[in-house]
Amino acid sequence: MVNFNIQQLEWTREPQSYVIHDGRIEMVTKPHTDLWQRTYYHFRNDNAPVLQMETDEKYFSFIVKTDFSESHHRFDQCGIVMYLDSDNWLKASVEYENDTFQNHGSVVTNHGYSDWATTAIPTDVKTMWYRLSRREDDYCIECSQDGNNFRQIRVCHMLEGADVIKFGIYACSPEESSFKAVFTDMDITECAWKAHDGQAPDLE
Repeated sequence: MVNFNIQQLEWTREPQSYVIHDGRIEMVTKPHTDLWQRTYYHFRNDNAPVLQMETDEKYFSFIVKTDFSESHHRFDQCGIVMYLDSDNWLKASVEYENDTFQNHGSVVTNHGYSDWATTAIPTDVKTMWYRLSRREDDYCIECSQDGNNFRQIRVCHMLEGADVIKFGIYACSPEESSFKAVFTDMDITECAWKAHDGQAPDLE
């Protein structure tokens, strides 16, 4: 089982500024940073700060608590990420929208095309826990507001996610904005996403 070691985290891209100390990571985002590929908008953004560790472990769960209390502008976001390369990655986060609601959602990008699944949540939610679980090249994203009771928000298959992967955290501000995102309580556990116990797999 891989162990979480904050010293093993490596930047794909650095934020405007950051502090890493005693299991706490603070990122200050740069304006006009984002992750998105092609679908619907037809543009490609690939410049969000990403801080990850690498593993070949096939079964595990990664947990992190995100604090986005300072987000204030449309699309400000921070969350969990598995970034393999520009065309293959997934993320989950809460995105600030306006004074009325935020978008809590996930994006899965396979071979250069992104999707986006969201649900509206109140603006008084300022923290969110995430749990990313891997079972070979299938992945499950869960969220929690207390760090104990997790609920599923996404199950997906990553076309390039069967071998060595990188996973961790990210934060960005797609528009003219900047904010401080805080990450704590990071841990790696045995895979909390148990094997399916219902319908048997189809024979190939």
